[in-house]
Amino acid sequence: MTDASSTRQSIPLIIDCDPGIDDAVALLLAMASASLEIRGITTVAGNVSIETTSTNARCICELGQRSDLKIFPGCPRPMVRPAIVAAHVHGENGLGGIHFPSPQLPLQQRHGVDFLRDSLLQASSPITLATLGPLTNVATALIQAPQMAQNLDRIVMMGGAVGAGNVTAAAEFNCYADPHAAQVVLHTAAEYDVPVVVIPLDVTHTAIANPARRQALRNLHNPVAETVATLLDNYGLREQRDMGFSGPPLHDPCVIAYLLQPALFELESVPATIEITSPLTQGRLVIDRNRELDLPGRIELATSIDAEGFYGLLTEALGRFS
Repeated sequence: MTDASSTRQSIPLIIDCDPGIDDAVALLLAMASASLEIRGITTVAGNVSIETTSTNARCICELGQRSDLKIFPGCPRPMVRPAIVAAHVHGENGLGGIHFPSPQLPLQQRHGVDFLRDSLLQASSPITLATLGPLTNVATALIQAPQMAQNLDRIVMMGGAVGAGNVTAAAEFNCYADPHAAQVVLHTAAEYDVPVVVIPLDVTHTAIANPARRQALRNLHNPVAETVATLLDNYGLREQRDMGFSGPPLHDPCVIAYLLQPALFELESVPATIEITSPLTQGRLVIDRNRELDLPGRIELATSIDAEGFYGLLTEALGRFS
């Protein structure tokens, strides 16, 4: 498996995730890209339980022929609120009911929070953090050692909604699942001047895996791409029906795509926070374009994506697998 981008300087990267179908696709995109130096994968409860997200991460690493990667299981529940899961979207096993061989790749005994904290405290050069699920691990690490943020190059996260949410009218799943963690991350990052790129639901809802794009993956005729196409066939069917989409939106892979080709996205710099107290809007990504609210967080908010370019990137990357 080769990658033309390997001639570029690699990006040291930690991926925090809750696999999840779209997390699985994001992980495979990252694994296929030699310009990303994956230092470790931390898992968190979110789409399914921590036990299942950790098992799924192991399965996906083996599918992607990357048994060298280390997986650190993290927090089993949100910081404050009761746990919620999205098994109705991703299936009870988090991977659409598709059964993978029992993984042989061992989980690391070190807790995901400890790995995040110590990796950043000890880093000799800045590390990028890609977050694909609820931010419990990241927030807990920042609470334990906020100075670790000094060694963060940036955080690129999938989360939030400027328009309608997908769990409530106001909130997207990752931010709703642990709003307190999301607020901690945004506020601490602003305090330490860490850039935070937020790719919200409004953007990912335009990255649709329509039938032609899924067929393009099948046409690669390799096990990884064919598995991804099969995962997507039954993903997000209720969302497709309710929203009138021609296929499932791919949320989390947009984070990896941004790291690989940021020109696919348009960004807007805005003050921001996460609502944690209102029963109607808990988990809401609050942005203040008019600078009226004196919000403590700042983000680079993605406002659009070149969907054709994104799927071209994904198809080309998955084509590298044998």
